[in-house]
Amino acid sequence: MDNEIQLVVFKLKQGDSICEYALPITKVQEIIQTTATTRLPQSPDFVEGIISLRGKIIPIINLKKRFNLGSSSEKTENCSVVVEVGGNTIGIMVDEVSEVLHMDYSHLDPPPSVIQNTAAQYLVGIGKLDDRLLLLLDVDKIFSDKEQAELVDFVQANL
Repeated sequence: MDNEIQLVVFKLKQGDSICEYALPITKVQEIIQTTATTRLPQSPDFVEGIISLRGKIIPIINLKKRFNLGSSSEKTENCSVVVEVGGNTIGIMVDEVSEVLHMDYSHLDPPPSVIQNTAAQYLVGIGKLDDRLLLLLDVDKIFSDKEQAELVDFVQANL
């Protein structure tokens, strides 16, 4: 068990292609069906809005928009992976959470050195499962420290 990691696998769809991402299960608080959000004025494009989750106000971030993958023109049933980032609870909207799986560390490779864009910051590794590739994310690095602070300030200012 010490050479395994347990992952929550989710999908983001872009046109006809589907990309699979994963987060360590230890970073995931829960998975919820995304309900209607309350849109905040002048919020960044990737902030879908806020919701009340058992009395706590949390922002919902559209990961597809955050990664510049566009957004679906067709309405799909989305869910949100609730995580803690920098001491703050947020929901990350994804197209589908597909599974929880155990992966041996030997099946994880570091990101290719040729990646020079922003993705290199939050991409921890690439998991190989038969004919599938899973992009393992570091949820703490999806947003820069400045973006995290701005997001918290923005949400608090609009409550």
